[in-house]
Amino acid sequence: MLDKGYIEQILNSKNEVLESIGLKVKSGVYNRNKQKKYDEIVGFCEHLFKVIFNEVGKKRFVFLECSCGKSYLSFVINSILSSFSENLIPYFYGIDKNRNVIEKCVKIKSVLGYSNMEFIEGNTINYTPPRHVDAVLALHACDTATDEAIAKGIEIGAKFIIVVPCCQNQIRPQLKSGHPLTALTDFGLLRYRFANILTEALRSQFLRGNGYSVELKEIASIKTTPKNLIIIARKKSKRKEHSLKSYNSLSKIFNIQLKLQEFFL
Repeated sequence: MLDKGYIEQILNSKNEVLESIGLKVKSGVYNRNKQKKYDEIVGFCEHLFKVIFNEVGKKRFVFLECSCGKSYLSFVINSILSSFSENLIPYFYGIDKNRNVIEKCVKIKSVLGYSNMEFIEGNTINYTPPRHVDAVLALHACDTATDEAIAKGIEIGAKFIIVVPCCQNQIRPQLKSGHPLTALTDFGLLRYRFANILTEALRSQFLRGNGYSVELKEIASIKTTPKNLIIIARKKSKRKEHSLKSYNSLSKIFNIQLKLQEFFL
């Protein structure tokens, strides 16, 4: 099993990859300015590998990283799997609206000789992958971009949807009145923190309602990042008509609506 220590051991030998994406400087020393990002990626990978190595009988395993940015995550996963697994043959799609970061990813891919990666400029929700995707990933896709990743995973029937949310701003303004916990959300800081929890609870219930089992874990110490919660969803069954009952009930209590559900209207 690839635990944190083993992941870091493998990465210690990946100077070319880590230097190319900026997690190490040219001397092979870890970039202190990127230490937080490194810790987040290692934590993400540890949870990811625990899940996907149950699929060891599958030769081809396709990843879609949504709002990929500089694609630190995909490059690191690819480098680790190329060293460790003979059973999983990975293929990666990365999509982002920012043309500059996509162009940089294409150049890095070329330098590293990674022929099993494609990077696409575009919007996650409008993108249709050319082949079946096994796992949809997102690491700190900001605000509703996380909803787009979850929605895309559900839409294409990905077996795994694994996301670390960021900047849960969408429902905070909706919590000021008209719900049973206004005595709590009257206070700005408490409303901020409660909105974060409620957002991830709603996302998790929406995934459950669409046939996924869901676990919530931490990818790193809260001292590393307060945005350390990872949602790990695994497809279990087809959606049933009554399956969104828990999501709808929770949403109704607080009289709110996630962007996530709008993608299915």
